[in-house]
Order: sequence, then C-alpha cells, then structure tokens
Amino acid sequence: MQRLQPPHWPVYPPGMAYGRIYDRDRNAGLAAARLGARLIAADLAELGINVDCLPLADVPVGGADPVIGDRAYGETPDKVAAIAGAIAEGLAAGGVLPVLKHIPGHGRANADSHEKLPVVQASRATLEATDFAAFRPLKRLPLAMTGHVVFTAIDPVLPATTSATMIGQVIRGFIGFDGLLMSDDVSMGALSGSIAERTRASLAAGCDVVLHCNGKLGEMRAVAGQAPELAGEAARRATAALAVRKLPSDIDLAAARREFAAMMNSQVA
Repeated sequence: MQRLQPPHWPVYPPGMAYGRIYDRDRNAGLAAARLGARLIAADLAELGINVDCLPLADVPVGGADPVIGDRAYGETPDKVAAIAGAIAEGLAAGGVLPVLKHIPGHGRANADSHEKLPVVQASRATLEATDFAAFRPLKRLPLAMTGHVVFTAIDPVLPATTSATMIGQVIRGFIGFDGLLMSDDVSMGALSGSIAERTRASLAAGCDVVLHCNGKLGEMRAVAGQAPELAGEAARRATAALAVRKLPSDIDLAAARREFAAMMNSQVA
C-alpha cells in the first residue's frame, strides 16, 4: 500500500504492472521495477525516510485471499524473485534500505491477516518449491518482515511471526535469511493476546525487532516496554543492515520520471 499520496507525491503502479512488462520483455520489466523503486527512494529520501517495506516476494495462488492482490509481481517464484530483486536494487541506489516481505510467504494465505489468522495447509514440499522458493534468491537483503500466517505442515499452531520453528527451520534455515528480521504489525487481527504478549512472543520466536503501526500510544508503550535494547545477534544484524546503506546515486529526477512514464505507458500500448 502506498502511504504517500497525491497531491504531494506521485502515484506508483502496483507490482503486477512490472510483471506485465516482464512477460513481454524480461529486461524491460526489471528496468521498470528498478527505476520505479529508485523514484520511490527519491521521494522518501526527501522526507528523511531511509527504510521502505518493499519488495514483496509473495507468490499468489488461485483461491487465496486477495489481500496481496495486484501488489504481487507474478505467479512463479523465479519471476517474483527477479522483480523483487530489481526493486531492492532501485531502493538501495536511492539510499533507502529495502525490507523483504512477507517472509516466508503470504500469497497462499486464505484470509487477510489484518483481520484474522490465515492457515495454509499445503505440504512442505509444495511450499519449498513455490512460496519459500521466491525468497531464497533474496536471502542476502539486509532486512525482512515476517508474515502472520500458519503453515500447518511445519507448525500447526503458531504463525510464522511467533513460531520459533518457522523462523529457525524455514526463514533462517531453508531460505537462509541472515538479515535483521522484523515482525509484521503486531496490532493486526491475525495475532492473539495482548500487545505486550504478542511482542514477547515475536521476540522469543526469533524476530529481532517488533513492528507496531496503528499509532495508538498505549499500545506503543506496551511494545516499547517489552522490547529490550538490541544485543547479541540482533545487534549484529542491525549493524550489518545499516552498513549496507549508501548515499543516493546521482539522478536527473525530471528525466527519470519521464522515462518511467514512458515505460508504464508501454504496458498498455
């Protein structure tokens, strides 16, 4: 979801627009994704924002809840990973750290995790060949965000955010992600218990930091009260993530916006 809206900021296309260009010309699709992300980074940097919750590597399947919808880049792991990688490159070129989400995958979810807990019953082999596979080529990105999704083949009870099994075996294990891991928003309807309990459960499972987004001050205090100062592996990962950030590359923004508009117009030509 794009948070910065007109009239102050331009509207950017949904992820599927890059996928459509990619289907006609792989290199053109990746170039469009990279440039779009570079322009987003320019908008953010102007406001002093240096982290963005992109890219998505969720692989949607037929019959799943439409919450990911047109944000998805495609329906195959290779295509999704390629476009997600290009978006991460574009953000990084603009001095903005990308946050890979929703690891290990939200595309198969049968519910909107903003409202209730999705439960995925696909086999582990299927998940490793599709949902999880899209994240493996992106494992070296500096930050990632968990998905509030239960994968019954691995942990039949707990969503990935609060499951030490999912984080240890899948996110850190099969996928091989070693960057800073943040939870998705702990105020979402998928999680149960108090905000303090959700925070403790996320950290105990292996999240390095906890994300809280609804702006309710009391809940924010509860999260802060349960979140310790970064130390150990969490501190190492945070330091490593910050070390990746670089100064924005030179760009002629007016020319880049014209080029990007032409790229987007080509998909409907």
